[in-house]
Amino acid sequence: MRTDDFDYDLPDELIAQAPAEPRDSCRLLVLHRDTGALEHRHFSDIGDYLDPGDLLVANRTRVMPARLVGRKRGSDILAETLLLKRREDLDPMGSVWECLVKPGRRLKPGAVVEYRAGGAHAPLSAPVVLKGEVVDFQDDSRGGRIVRFSPAEGLSLDAAVHEAGHVPLPPYITQYEGDPEKYQTVYAMHEEHSAAAPTAGLHFTPELIERLRDKGVGWETVELEVGIDTFRLVEEDDPTQHVMHTERYHVPQRVVDAVHATKAAGHRVVAVGTTSVRSLESAYDPAATLSDPPMVARRFEGAPDSAAVTGAGDLVERLDATTNLYLMPGSTYHVVDALVTNFHVPRSTLMMLVSALATREGIMAAYEEAIRERYRFLSFGDAMLIL
Repeated sequence: MRTDDFDYDLPDELIAQAPAEPRDSCRLLVLHRDTGALEHRHFSDIGDYLDPGDLLVANRTRVMPARLVGRKRGSDILAETLLLKRREDLDPMGSVWECLVKPGRRLKPGAVVEYRAGGAHAPLSAPVVLKGEVVDFQDDSRGGRIVRFSPAEGLSLDAAVHEAGHVPLPPYITQYEGDPEKYQTVYAMHEEHSAAAPTAGLHFTPELIERLRDKGVGWETVELEVGIDTFRLVEEDDPTQHVMHTERYHVPQRVVDAVHATKAAGHRVVAVGTTSVRSLESAYDPAATLSDPPMVARRFEGAPDSAAVTGAGDLVERLDATTNLYLMPGSTYHVVDALVTNFHVPRSTLMMLVSALATREGIMAAYEEAIRERYRFLSFGDAMLIL
């Protein structure tokens, strides 16, 4: 297995620059794993493929205004900072963050960047609301830095970030000037913890969720604080040499109970997005005692062996846990039976994750079909349902 095995040619014009309106009007490519068959539908039709008793599990994380643009103190150098993860091990008060910075070569330890009220285009007379001092390298080759932030007097750090920050759209979205709330799911929590959106969930509307519930489809949420490393390309020729950074996640007991009940009744757990997959599969403990009734009641007809659980093991509650789970062909899915997902960047860990569920050959064939049919790709693009 090579990283090149997960590469494909993505025409620039197929990279979506704005979300569908309404959200659930986007297209939906349905992939049937047992036969390889593909169907072309719209996302609002997703209920046609879900049975009463199936369980949708979505990631309710909310994107924080993590993109900061300021100037390096004592110069005219513009500096862009993307907040990735609080380093509470370095400062329990939460002022130290792992960040990506540009230009990295100009921001060595000791450099101070000043961020002004109103963000990137604020006039020079606007007050400085936040200062960031680079204190160490986190990953010098990729612009990773450890930065200590100090807000202006009278402001909390979170308030200062809101004054100066913007929701960080992915770099391939260059033309969107609409409502940044469209880059949040309609069911997102109030607290903001993520550097990127769980984009498979962007297609759901409150009305669609209500229709699914009325049909008898369950709905539960986990939380995984999405870091930018999830979406990075794999640079190593051998994908097994790629190292995933850790992300914080929460799988509460109510989700565990809902999964147990769903499996015991012979129904499917359908993850909404790859971050929900990583949350649920990270919370699977191979050494745990099986629940009563067992978490998995039967093997789904037509499902590959990797989609079924054998032997001991169980889903368990995880609160304030961390994961660097890396799924690729050959990995076993213990909890998730089906997946709602977007079309992903070539050579990414996400291509490998979906290939672990549907096989590399199945995914590449689906992507070829999507390109032929002019689907819209990546964060604001169309969706896939892998059954």
